[in-house]
Amino acid sequence: MADLDTAPLVRQRPRQTDRRRHQRVPVPLLGRYMLPNREEYPCQTVNISPGGALLTAPVRGAIGDRVVLYIEQIGRLEGEITRHVDTGFAVSLEATVRKRDKIASQLTWLWNRAALGLPEDRRHERIVPRTTMTMLRLENGRERPARILDVSLSGAGLAVELKPPVGSPVTIGRTTARVVRHFEGGIAVEFFLPLSPDRFDETIVL
Repeated sequence: MADLDTAPLVRQRPRQTDRRRHQRVPVPLLGRYMLPNREEYPCQTVNISPGGALLTAPVRGAIGDRVVLYIEQIGRLEGEITRHVDTGFAVSLEATVRKRDKIASQLTWLWNRAALGLPEDRRHERIVPRTTMTMLRLENGRERPARILDVSLSGAGLAVELKPPVGSPVTIGRTTARVVRHFEGGIAVEFFLPLSPDRFDETIVL
């Protein structure tokens, strides 16, 4: 795999150690990041390696800022912003050798799965929240009661009589999502932005 870290308008030259030591894998993974001011934002990887990542992000932070990441299928990561690009920033990751080896194995699996066209597995642990009753709001504003069957950081299963078409945008409580699948008695939805892992437990309310 070639190093695909080629985003436009680079404002600071990337660290040569990261570019030479690790190969970037072009896999788009959703996540969240926290800047030093404790503000949290959604992001998506453009490419990632055990030593660094290029992120599409709404707020870039300053070069040299410490950043905490949570990337789906990879987990919690820490690092430093090394440069800006038009759509986000690059970050140099800090991890132990053992952690880097684990990340490398995860990225190899993700790359091979994409290359072979293997079906995607369930990306996150699923839980049943204590509060299961919610409201499903459609794009036209209509609302229907629904029951949450399970929820993960990236989506949920809902028992509901009305089944919007696959691909339709919906809102579950206050959480925006899109319908990805129908099943007997309900629908599966994928959140537009992953939930924060810090608040992910049985007390979560969508």
